Amino acid sequence: MINYPNGKKASAKISKKTSASGRGMRLEEDINQTNTYYLNLGKAVLHKKPTPIQVVNVDYQKRSAARISEAYYRTPSTTDYNGVYKGKAIDFEAKETQSKTSFPLSSIHEHQFQHLEAVLAQGAIAFVLVRFTYYEETYYLEASQLLALAKNSKRSIPYSWFQEQAVLIPYSLTPPVDYLKAVDAQLLKEKQK
Repeated sequence: MINYPNGKKASAKISKKTSASGRGMRLEEDINQTNTYYLNLGKAVLHKKPTPIQVVNVDYQKRSAARISEAYYRTPSTTDYNGVYKGKAIDFEAKETQSKTSFPLSSIHEHQFQHLEAVLAQGAIAFVLVRFTYYEETYYLEASQLLALAKNSKRSIPYSWFQEQAVLIPYSLTPPVDYLKAVDAQLLKEKQK
């Protein structure tokens, strides 16, 4: 239990179970904290893109407590995040998997593959952050690698492939997912070509 100065008590117990609707939210929260950290340091400007929805019905129980009761997606979403770092556009997707053995490519939709390909063609940095929740490991996967694997008609990417080919992003408190180190390594690699 945590005792707050105002006399309230809260449980310090943290559950690792995640509902299907909340899957991916822990990674998102970590990335959002990381992006705020980068922004506060003036290191990068990166934000989560809102999913475009069309509101159909709103329940107004009270003016201050309006609740959307029916909505649908207007257009398919592209990727989760975008922004700018060192004068380069950045666009990336974040995914979590509970699988111990592989990351299913079906987690990424066809329009997202097309979007990643299009931003790469414009010279942007594009990648996917994949978290294996069982191992509590987050990997940086360059979009060009992802697209090549998908074109070779693989249905999933083995966990062992991530261990050998992708960049492991170690967890830290500040920031939780310091993925810009992997971006820097990618920029250096591209500069040397």
